[in-house]
Amino acid sequence: MVPVGAPQQVCARAQEQADRFAARTGVAVDATALITGRAAQLGAVSRGRISVGGATRLLGGADGWCAVTLARADDVDAVPALVGADRVGDPWQALAAWVHRHGAGAAVERARLLGLPAGLLGETAAAAPRIRVTGAGAARPVADLLVADLSSMWAGPLCGRLLACAGATVVKVESPRRPDGTRAGHQGFYDWMNGGKLSYAVDFDDIRALHRLLSVADVVIEASRPAALRRRGLGPETVAPRAGRVWLHITGHGTDEPGADWVAFGDDAAVSGGLVEYHGTGPMFAGDAIADPLTGLCAADVVTESLGRGGGELIEVSMAATAARYAGLAGEPSHAPAPRPAARAPDLGADNARVQTMIEERWSVSC
Repeated sequence: MVPVGAPQQVCARAQEQADRFAARTGVAVDATALITGRAAQLGAVSRGRISVGGATRLLGGADGWCAVTLARADDVDAVPALVGADRVGDPWQALAAWVHRHGAGAAVERARLLGLPAGLLGETAAAAPRIRVTGAGAARPVADLLVADLSSMWAGPLCGRLLACAGATVVKVESPRRPDGTRAGHQGFYDWMNGGKLSYAVDFDDIRALHRLLSVADVVIEASRPAALRRRGLGPETVAPRAGRVWLHITGHGTDEPGADWVAFGDDAAVSGGLVEYHGTGPMFAGDAIADPLTGLCAADVVTESLGRGGGELIEVSMAATAARYAGLAGEPSHAPAPRPAARAPDLGADNARVQTMIEERWSVSC
């Protein structure tokens, strides 16, 4: 049984990005620990074409390979429609048989029509984050920044955690009805990603409360689908302007059609970007949801770079395109010890009163 690691060359290139972040902030970052930390916490061992979490699998057809993720109950419920059956027994057996008969490309196309996270091996080209000027610049020390982190899972929260380590005040924003799913998972991982942040629980339909928070935030981190915030009037173009604000939008497959509405998780996004390992019989997963930590580290790098220019920018980072920048890098697996969270993450909504006070204070100054 081989512990889950990450290819040495991947870790080495990621460390270059970590070193740039450290040079700007004074915060030393071990890229290998970021990439392999969750697997080390879980004591995970490599399972080849089954992801560490078990929700994603690599499936082969005559035209190539694909990854499909069944992380949510709705994903499992959609399998009969994908394979054209009234019901199925083992969803993975049904999917594997369908891909074998009809091909990986057809499977990914059908999966995306049904809203399932899926990726065709190597379909996505490498691309740097997109950066667009949206407003006036205003240089501020990281320690003076207020960061509104509306993201969940791993990539966005990791970016927020790194900014918190650099001294920023980071507010983790969650809906009481639908909090970050990792709260219900491994406590050590949730604490590692979110310890040191403030917890603000607010209904995402409470547009006034969210608008006021985003209006006074210096950095916004979000990973919603393009229309999710905009239909509430909470996109980067509609929230009240603030000089120097950096708006970070993390996506699975970019913001251009047709990929703008494709759902992605770390493992299937990595496969889409071609970031896999080969061991004779075909592709296997390279690490644990590796597109997530690579994207989170990339986001922290480009956000601090933007802040150094004075901000006033919208940054779009695609998980699949980020993973593609590491495709083809190999080497023996690197490992790091299981990280120990520096602090326990607060309970949901534990800091609502403090955050409300911060919002009102900043609102009165800015208005």
